[in-house]
Amino acid sequence: MTVDARALRSVLRAHPSGVTVLTAAGPRGPVGVTVTSFASISAEPALVAVALADTSTTWAKMARSEHFAIHLLGAGQAAMATRFATPGVDRFAPPTAWHLDPYGVPYLAACLGRLLCSRHSTVRLGDHHLLVGAVEQVEHGERGDGLVHRHGDLQPVTTPLPART
Repeated sequence: MTVDARALRSVLRAHPSGVTVLTAAGPRGPVGVTVTSFASISAEPALVAVALADTSTTWAKMARSEHFAIHLLGAGQAAMATRFATPGVDRFAPPTAWHLDPYGVPYLAACLGRLLCSRHSTVRLGDHHLLVGAVEQVEHGERGDGLVHRHGDLQPVTTPLPART
């Protein structure tokens, strides 16, 4: 027997999660969603993963996309994270700055970094889909501090020491 969802969420609220935005080409145009369930899976080969709920309208629109991008958000991008987490809004309308890559994947501007991925595998786990991507390209973006989700809020993470590269 496992704990119920409410108990699990209540204890995990204290654990900071990095804030990212997943984008892909959908059948009717660009799609994107804020994701805090992002993880590096393997360095050799380069694999990352995100988890999207069964109920995610973005998952339904991008479930067959062969390529997608993960955008690492910076401390000053809480408004973008909120916009891409809000149902029913045009997430790609101004003030969102973006362009399409050669695969038709929307690239967001001014992020800390970006990973272009091809679909490696998808596994349904409980009430989520785990999307594993093979990282084909990485791009360093704006230099700055990160953004995390903790205790239900978006919070900047300041770097007290110079970051290692």
